[in-house]
Amino acid sequence: MDEQARGETRAERRTGSGTPRRAGLSRRALIAGGAAAALGTAGVLGSEQLSRFWWRIPGNDKPRKEGELDHRGAQWIAASTANWRMADRPDDYAIDRVVIHVVEGSYPIALKVFRDPEHGAATHYVVRKDGHIAQMIRELDVAYHAGNRGFNERSIGIEHEGFVDRPGSFTDAMYRSSARLTAGICARYAIPVDRAHIVGHVEVPGTDHTDPGPHWDWDRYIKLVREASRRAA
Repeated sequence: MDEQARGETRAERRTGSGTPRRAGLSRRALIAGGAAAALGTAGVLGSEQLSRFWWRIPGNDKPRKEGELDHRGAQWIAASTANWRMADRPDDYAIDRVVIHVVEGSYPIALKVFRDPEHGAATHYVVRKDGHIAQMIRELDVAYHAGNRGFNERSIGIEHEGFVDRPGSFTDAMYRSSARLTAGICARYAIPVDRAHIVGHVEVPGTDHTDPGPHWDWDRYIKLVREASRRAA
């Protein structure tokens, strides 16, 4: 994906350093004023909004574990840090979409390019034809995958091995494994299991991509996600 495809600019990454730009309390204000500045603004923002920024005060970073998984059974293979930015979703950005991608290549190629800092893009997950899943970015972080900054911030991206013009790319094992993954994501963030909230890359505003393409069976996929959701309930 190029600069437009990931929906982030180099200038935004330099100036934002992965910090969401929100009206009200800024990272700079917190750093300058520390806890006193935060508490002094609480009356204006309200405790709920203030809590979204509290972790950004120096010394209050939320704990992270290297290689920690969000989807049980996935394999952790870290994407290059150049291909995503740190966040604390859903506290700073609500997650309300799952975006379905197709690699236009093999599973190893997807892993290779997402680990390449020059590529500039990556998804949270990659699903292989046999159903094996690699997690490359934590769900709480913003992956450069959708071709639209707003969608990057609000969505989880799932890449699938294969080609949009080859129906045989999409195996039963892939559909079922991906559906269980999407069902778990929808459960974690209270995302409705429907086509308004589980979308293809082609449906993201402003993108020039065509995946997952005409051979991706949306009716089958949504049915499998719903079945997986019921089994997990």
